[in-house]
Amino acid sequence: MMMVVVSIIFTKNEASACFAVIVGKDASADGSVLFGHLEQNGGLRNLSYRYVPRMEHVPGSMVHLRRGGKWPQANETYAYLWTSNPGVEFSDGYFNEFGVAISSDACRTREDTYDELVARGDIVDGGIGYKLRRIVAQRAKTAREGVDIATELLNYFGYAASGRTYIIADANEAWLLGVVRGKHWIAQRVPDDAIVLLPNVHIIGPEADLSDTDNVLASEGLVEYAISRGWYNPDSGEPFSFRDAFNLPPYEGSFMDEYGVDPRQWFSQSLVKNELIELPAEQQLPFALYSEHLFTISDVANIIRSHGHIDGQEPDMSLSYALGMPTDASPHHLPGTGAICSSTSQELVVYQLRNWLPAEVGSVAWRTTAAPCGSVLVPWYAGITSTPKPYYKDWPLDQALDISFQFNPPPGAFNYDPDNAFDVFNALENMIDLNYPTNIKWVRERWDPFEAEQFAMQPAIEEVALKLLKDDPELARTFLTNYSNTRAIQALEAAKEMLNHLKTIHWAH
Repeated sequence: MMMVVVSIIFTKNEASACFAVIVGKDASADGSVLFGHLEQNGGLRNLSYRYVPRMEHVPGSMVHLRRGGKWPQANETYAYLWTSNPGVEFSDGYFNEFGVAISSDACRTREDTYDELVARGDIVDGGIGYKLRRIVAQRAKTAREGVDIATELLNYFGYAASGRTYIIADANEAWLLGVVRGKHWIAQRVPDDAIVLLPNVHIIGPEADLSDTDNVLASEGLVEYAISRGWYNPDSGEPFSFRDAFNLPPYEGSFMDEYGVDPRQWFSQSLVKNELIELPAEQQLPFALYSEHLFTISDVANIIRSHGHIDGQEPDMSLSYALGMPTDASPHHLPGTGAICSSTSQELVVYQLRNWLPAEVGSVAWRTTAAPCGSVLVPWYAGITSTPKPYYKDWPLDQALDISFQFNPPPGAFNYDPDNAFDVFNALENMIDLNYPTNIKWVRERWDPFEAEQFAMQPAIEEVALKLLKDDPELARTFLTNYSNTRAIQALEAAKEMLNHLKTIHWAH
């Protein structure tokens, strides 16, 4: 096997955005669907995590989209937990009261420009982008229903951005929905016994059998359109591949150009196999992997916390040091090939979705604030009814939900606040980076027992919640809310203490 130096810095940054790990229920250790998502964005940001209750809407009212489109509002919309990222169009995450989770990864495509698609009628009323996932969270009781809602919107409006893969999951199954600008899309169900690793390229390939409508859905005329554009040749004898037809060709000199595969898909699949996959690749990597090892929440989190290493070892930075880089350098600043956690990481969430329990108790979002390597997983149950104020900007809810507010946040929205959870955890990450090898070891020695304690407490907490749910559902939700919020505040206070300790060390020298 050819081994690649894992500290190599590639010429084009192919690890600058989001990443997802999806584990089918037969591939997880406890029988749950696991869906891990890492949100990554550049620039000045502040993520809020807040609860949005069920809402009644005036009959005949409309949902207003960013570019002028309108869609009939439901009479009632479901409650959900919402990761809000003001100023960014495609970064919000949603987790509703039925345990349906939806997030996405950007996947650029070779499709034409927005103006060209508007001119030929493939984008109507400005198209859809930002509101798509919110509408799904407000209306879907299952992942498959979420796919149907999303594709109905795509078929009517057309998609406004270059391309994206949405992940929609519930306690029974997970789907990947690949979209390109306009009205062309494909959806593939994650096999129950498989693991799917999604970087920022489309990965639905020739394995997707369009005749298997239980597991694959597609827009009308998808293959014919690809043929008409010269992106698929049926005479080749090869089956149609959405990935090969629509992905943007790799940059010259990039890892993907040189080795034939996306670096993060390659490296994460190597982590699942626990050995580096041989390069250069003779063919594209498979859509899904099948592993004898059954995955846990921690396994998913550890993949997403990776900076480019195998079997628990930090990346070999010798090449970087030989080039004159300091020995205390952070892997966020010297990323290894295939690194997933990076300086742009803002949130990790691992959804644990269990179909043998009521959604209020059985569906849990295990979430870190800011970069996952230096942060801690905290459980947020689908049945909770609030999040602590330090975890979100205290704007009125109706204002925060307004689409004009999303893209025009008020002055000072990103000012540092020493009591705001995102700012504290982000500052902790920055202090860790000042001497990463020493500081991350010290921080993890505190976070790992915190996480382990929560996993150990989970059966007892849920036993109480289930008993309460039978007799007094409101009391059960209050109990879960108090538990999740208490753990979140405890995590925040611990982060503040760690931050002050590291400030003292580094400012003193």
